[in-house]
This record gives sequence, structure tokens and C-alpha cells, in this order.
Amino acid sequence: METMTEHAQSPDLNVVLDGPVLRLCLQRPKKRNSLTAQMIGHLIAELERAALDEEVRAIVLTGEGKHFCTGVDLVETNREDRPKPAAGSIQRRLPLQAHRLIPTLLNTQKPIVCAVRGFASGIGLHLALAADFTIAALDARFWEPFATRGFTVDSGGSWLIPRLVGIARAKRILLLGEEVSGVDAASWGLTHDAVPDESLDSEIEGLVRKLATGPTVALGLTKLLLHRSQEQNLEQSLTNEAFALELSSRARDFREGLAAFKEKRPPNFEGR
Repeated sequence: METMTEHAQSPDLNVVLDGPVLRLCLQRPKKRNSLTAQMIGHLIAELERAALDEEVRAIVLTGEGKHFCTGVDLVETNREDRPKPAAGSIQRRLPLQAHRLIPTLLNTQKPIVCAVRGFASGIGLHLALAADFTIAALDARFWEPFATRGFTVDSGGSWLIPRLVGIARAKRILLLGEEVSGVDAASWGLTHDAVPDESLDSEIEGLVRKLATGPTVALGLTKLLLHRSQEQNLEQSLTNEAFALELSSRARDFREGLAAFKEKRPPNFEGR
């Protein structure tokens, strides 16, 4: 494993390049891995680097300690010794911070796997939902604290949640502030799977290995098609599929897939 010291400018985000896998670990366990503005900026930077790095074929997002991420650190953001923000500060900051992070996860054409232990709340929940695959411990807790604190959802929660679980369950999560267990999250389709805590790491690694040895170009284009299809009609989706097929069929992995099929052997994809 190579620690990306030239990238890891934040002591609260550990960045490791493990062969074709980029591992991003939130490292504020004493604060339940709540995010600061600096951490959000470095997450965005690392995801953008990974999107352009041909050697990266999969990304893993984890949190150190008992909890994945309990949202933005509002205590740090609203410290008494900090200058009071001017009117419109939230509206100006969000598009450059939290509201930039979630689209970056969704638009990065590398498969992203997230592991959740303990709480995933606020933007921590949205990170888990924006990943391509999230596996949680059975006793993990997914929670939107906004309504119980008297303010409204941000960072894509109102877009992500109803698309995954439907409006009725989204209202339970967002309006009533109901916590969702790891078991129910998987059952509802909020996450990919829920497993015993002691099995979580091995399940994540098995999935990551499968994705990191897959046809990276085709996987990235398929991810793009899936996300765009949510806002398009059939004709637009068919047009995009034609373009994606044109691109993927020119990839080296497409030729390898055909050869493996002909020779009746497993393919050896190179991510090219």
C-alpha cells in the first residue's frame, strides 16, 4: 500500500492507494467523523484526482472507529470565536462545499464502495447513498437529524432518498426523523446489503476486488447511464446507450471479454 502523503493534506482524511484501489478513510473518531469544510474540500479533491487517474479502478470510503460519519461538524462551524457569517453565507458556501461533494461522488466514473458502522447521519448518510454500493453492519443507524433540529435537509438528501426508497418512506426519514437500522436500510433498498459487524470488512473487500478487476470503462459508462436515465425519457436514454456502447466497444477490455467468451475462460480485464 502506498500512503498518498502528497495528497493527504488533511490530518482528518487518510488517503491510501492500494494497487488499483483508492482508500479514503475519515479520521475524526472522537468527533464521530463529522466533516469540517477542510475535509469536504479534500474529499472532493481526491475524488476528482481519482476520476483522472487511469490506475485507480475502484474507490473505498470508510470511517475510523465506531461511526461512519455523523454529518457536518456544526459545533466547529459555529464556534464562538469564529466571525459571524454574513447574510447569505449558507447559500454562497454550499455550492462549493457539501453541494459539490455529492455530485462528485455520483459523477465519478469509478465504482465507489462505502462501509458503514454505527451512525451515518446528515451528509454522512448522503455519502453512503451516493456511493455505488454501501454495505452496513446490521446494527448501523441511518438518520436525518434536520427536522428534529428545526432546519431543512441539504447535500442531496431530498433527491437521493425518495429515489431509493419512495416518497412514503422518505417522509418517515426526513419529516419524522426516524432512524433506519442497517437491516431495514438494506431491505428498503437504501443500501446494498447489511451483514454482521465482524463480516463487514471481508464483504467490502470481496466486492471491491470484483469491481477493481472489472471492465473499468464499461462500468463507468454504465454508472453514467443509470444516473442520467433518472431525468430522461426512453429516447434520450437509448441515444446515450448508443454513445456509451460506441465508446466501450473500442476499449481493450471489450476485446478481452470477447476473447474470454470464445475461449471459455474468465476474462482478465485491465481497466483499459
